[in-house]
Amino acid sequence: MKHPFSIAISYPPLESSKGIPFLAQNRQFQWTNTGNVILPVIPAYGASALHQLGYKVYWDDAIAEKISYQKWLSRIIKWRPSLVAIESKTPTIKRHWAIIKDLKSAAAKDKKWKLKVVLFGDHVTAMPEESLKNSPVDYVITGGDYDFMLLNLVDHLVNSTKLEPGFYYRSNALKFKSTIINTGKFALKHHNLDTLPPINRELTNWKLYGNDNTNFKYHPGAYLMTGRDCWWGKCTFCSWISIFPGNNFRNFSVKHTVDEIEYMASLGIREIFDDAGTLPIGPWLRDFCNEMIKRGLHKKVVIGCNMRFGALNQEQYDLMGKAGFRFILYGLESSNQKTLDMIVKNTKVEDSRKTLIMAKKAGLEPHLTIMIGYPWETKEDAQNTLEEARSLFRDGLADSMQATIVVPYPGTPLFKQCQENNWLKTEDWDAYDMRHPIMKSPLSDSEQLELVQSLFHGILTPRFLIRKVLSIRSLDDIKHLFTYAIKYLKKLRDFPIASKPATH
Repeated sequence: MKHPFSIAISYPPLESSKGIPFLAQNRQFQWTNTGNVILPVIPAYGASALHQLGYKVYWDDAIAEKISYQKWLSRIIKWRPSLVAIESKTPTIKRHWAIIKDLKSAAAKDKKWKLKVVLFGDHVTAMPEESLKNSPVDYVITGGDYDFMLLNLVDHLVNSTKLEPGFYYRSNALKFKSTIINTGKFALKHHNLDTLPPINRELTNWKLYGNDNTNFKYHPGAYLMTGRDCWWGKCTFCSWISIFPGNNFRNFSVKHTVDEIEYMASLGIREIFDDAGTLPIGPWLRDFCNEMIKRGLHKKVVIGCNMRFGALNQEQYDLMGKAGFRFILYGLESSNQKTLDMIVKNTKVEDSRKTLIMAKKAGLEPHLTIMIGYPWETKEDAQNTLEEARSLFRDGLADSMQATIVVPYPGTPLFKQCQENNWLKTEDWDAYDMRHPIMKSPLSDSEQLELVQSLFHGILTPRFLIRKVLSIRSLDDIKHLFTYAIKYLKKLRDFPIASKPATH
């Protein structure tokens, strides 16, 4: 029997002419025209654990469903969930405040609906009191373990269990301007990931996310996370550094992870992307690869992951290739050593080429992420990154790329550095959407946007295109290449040159 207390884990529609909000499972928010959707992994673990305990759980990703705001609101009103949990990021926070007001207004008109709303995410972790002061939200979760925190919150609301550290709420919920209470600094290490059940893929509507994602060559695909979040965890620009600060890295056991992959394969999932900030390495990686091979899963699914330059040797890459790895994502970010040092990347410029040679030798398909707009970089510096990226693609060492504008999100060391150096153009959170530069720079806004587009155009050399065509071995290859080409062109619309610059 289902418990009468019900929970909606909700991603309300955020309608905009800029495109679809790339919010869930995304460290750098962006409005995108590609149509890509990603399962929000950590909330999905929370939904699965609550469902296992007997609670009624509504998996409510209206962004991925592509339904209208009014249809979504009508559906929520019909459901009458006891708790609505919403993830927010910096460029969406003001929209979510308005949505919470709509929800509370609807609940006030319905005497049978006793509604609580909780916000979570990197922005509210950095500025928790802001949302309590600007909206009628009931609770704010700080830190990145939303699943464990939601379990604790529901237990608190149902059984009056003590809230663990990391919550913010009002001393008197009936008074909008009452005192804000903080249960203490959030903690992570006491959360044992292996106590979580595998994500219930049926509950979380896995087919909704199986095809519209350029990370997948083989469809349907799906996401998981082997760890939280990155074992380096110090890059100053990463928005998740506020919710998973350094020295707090934890991972699922090899058994838990491979059991979950086996379950996913039984559903017909053909490709899996592990979105831990960086895949666990060392003995864990060795044991994982061997277990995948032992169970024969390397013949049923292919794996993608995030990895750092300089982290592995050729023997380890070769083992990954044998275990079914295909797609591997690296944060190049810049080809200037000064920049890598300033953003605490802990890599050397020469690491990228050395690593990519090993990955390609193992049969992997590397993807590079690059950023433009660092306040200290000149146009010559940015061109240096552009030329190095072109060189890596020309030499067949990278297969795909993502270029973006650097955005300093609240809670990151980069944001603090911007405040200290007067680098910010604005603190209007709506502007932090990667459509235009937020930081002052030796380059004009239009120059930065043109450089981003140049990065995309720069890799399309005849040699690169011929190599792609000659690499076709199957219908999956043809479909992937065609889909990627279409979404590649759409991606250029995410960085319009005529975009209005941010101002004070």
